[in-house]
Amino acid sequence: MLGCLRTPVWVFDIDDSCVLWANAAAIDVWQAATLRELRARDMKSDMSASVAKRLRQYQEDFERTNISFTELWTIYPGGRPTTLHVRYSGVRLRNGRMAMLCEALGEPSETPETLRSAEALLHTQMMISLYTEDGLLLYENPAARHTREPNDRSLSARYADQNDFVQLSKTLSRDGESRRIVRIRTTHGVRWHEVTARRCRDAVTGSPACLVSEVDLTDLKETEERARFLAYHDVLTGLPNRTSAMRDFPMRLEAALLAAERVAIMFLDLDYFKTINDSLGHSVGDEVLIEVADRLKKVVGRSGAVARLGGDEFLIMARSGKRSDRFERTAQAILSAFAKPLKISGRTLTISPSIGISVFPDDGSSIDALMRHSDLALYKAKEDGRNCFRYFTKSLQERAQVRIDLESDIRRALHNQEFELFFQPRVSTKTLQIVGAEALIRWRHPLRGLIMPSEFIPLCEETNMINQLGDWVLEVAIERQVSWRRKGYPLSISANLSPRQLRSRDVIAKLAAVMERTGCAPGDIELEITESTIMESGQGPDGIISQLKNLGVRLAIDDFGTGYSNLAYLQNFPISCLKIDRSFIAELTRNDAIAEFIISMCRLMDIHVVAEGVETLEQLNWLRARGCQEFQGHYFGSAVPAAEFERLLELQHALPKETAIPVADCQPVKAGHS
Repeated sequence: MLGCLRTPVWVFDIDDSCVLWANAAAIDVWQAATLRELRARDMKSDMSASVAKRLRQYQEDFERTNISFTELWTIYPGGRPTTLHVRYSGVRLRNGRMAMLCEALGEPSETPETLRSAEALLHTQMMISLYTEDGLLLYENPAARHTREPNDRSLSARYADQNDFVQLSKTLSRDGESRRIVRIRTTHGVRWHEVTARRCRDAVTGSPACLVSEVDLTDLKETEERARFLAYHDVLTGLPNRTSAMRDFPMRLEAALLAAERVAIMFLDLDYFKTINDSLGHSVGDEVLIEVADRLKKVVGRSGAVARLGGDEFLIMARSGKRSDRFERTAQAILSAFAKPLKISGRTLTISPSIGISVFPDDGSSIDALMRHSDLALYKAKEDGRNCFRYFTKSLQERAQVRIDLESDIRRALHNQEFELFFQPRVSTKTLQIVGAEALIRWRHPLRGLIMPSEFIPLCEETNMINQLGDWVLEVAIERQVSWRRKGYPLSISANLSPRQLRSRDVIAKLAAVMERTGCAPGDIELEITESTIMESGQGPDGIISQLKNLGVRLAIDDFGTGYSNLAYLQNFPISCLKIDRSFIAELTRNDAIAEFIISMCRLMDIHVVAEGVETLEQLNWLRARGCQEFQGHYFGSAVPAAEFERLLELQHALPKETAIPVADCQPVKAGHS
């Protein structure tokens, strides 16, 4: 009977995307020669994803209820568009599958714009729905149908939070439109949608209606949440980071103030953590930090807070509660937690923390001030041997201020050229003739007068100013050596080379440049290096020591006996001179065994020996008897300015050869040790 109808009718197999049966009118619409030819067409090959999704939605609806749809539909037989009003209903096949009965109701009279609008609604990813004034579903495009739960046919049912729906309704009633980002119930779970709703009328009934368009922003929201998390959390440990601490800790302080509670801000730093990174690698270091974070969270608990500031630095906030000793108990618990070794990548590691503590409101009212004071206390804990905790005191702040002032003064002094080189004679034990000089820096402060290096060199080492200062010392010392040689005073100059200078990549280039500019012979310059520094520098062919040897300068071990004191190991280095520390010279009258052993070993190894801190004739005679070649000390003369040292050279030059300068004539007022 269907075959006799003039109305095009066909049965479409949704699963296999093909026509199963069609009457003559439908075969004509599809521009097929026969039914067999029409059934053989594979319509899946050029079917868009939107159309396939819409057909699946029809199939699901047909399975659930006896329903039919009438829609404007465009088919493309032979590649040419044919738009029809089609009524769709479900038809059960013999094998139980659900197919679709399609009945063409005629060609539409709509304008091209209307037809294109219908196609756009079909294919767009934007979810578009039309609801009655009461929120009941009237229409939804395929994208909207795809995301709606089958039973959620009212607008309110789709909202995960009914407060969002209430706000939408209020705004819509007041302004006629509303736009909000809300959580919507979908077939994929709760998702974030940007929902735009506008009041309108149903084009079929003319009744008030609501047009809703939705865009899924879940991926964007999750990215924003992730970015927000990363902005306030440490990626490695998951702890709050510095930004989070600076935002949240002040609020915790205010809460403690209202509760009349004291709060401790603890600055924690891992002892020798750099050694783990350098020796075992950063991956092991990262595992250590993760374990450290876990242990800190367990100790501090929910009553406090832990943040990672960066590197191996952590910030801890602890509230006092009702116990006056709570802070000390917490700090001690942290130390105890770290007493247990860490199992990292099959290794057993022991690591300890140093902790500095400041207390709110006693030591400061702001998080900035409390962190500064905790940092000072941490510095004190490290000074006192590490693996301990120390509280902030006013004296630490005063000492820090002195340090800050001193650093500022040093920078100003470098700019104003307030530093000066003094020279201490190096004297032959046999002839008492000046054979060399050690260049020693002094600071001629405009208010404090002459300042010895022990007051400013340690700070220069810490702040990296030592490189600039050390470069200046070497340059002036080399220039002075060349000047004295040209005046007929051929002597070598020695100068100290700091550990930081030795680690500097350009120290060799700078030395070579100064020597080339001044015409200085490299062999006339001796660089003094401490035992520990030369041991740490390495002895490979590309090491800094080998490079200095290749440059031609001589190397001396300064203050020997205060470090490794391993003469056998030192023979592996190109050392030409060894300076016995003054402490052994001072002990000669009570215990001369060490000094005698050093001199004997150096004689066997053909290393030149200089004794430092010689202050008496007895000491000089002892050294002379045992073959020590040179000495320095107040017995002959302290370090003096360059002009005064040059007068000593002039006096020595004026005397008959092999005649020593009278000691009484060359002893200036003692300026202190070098």
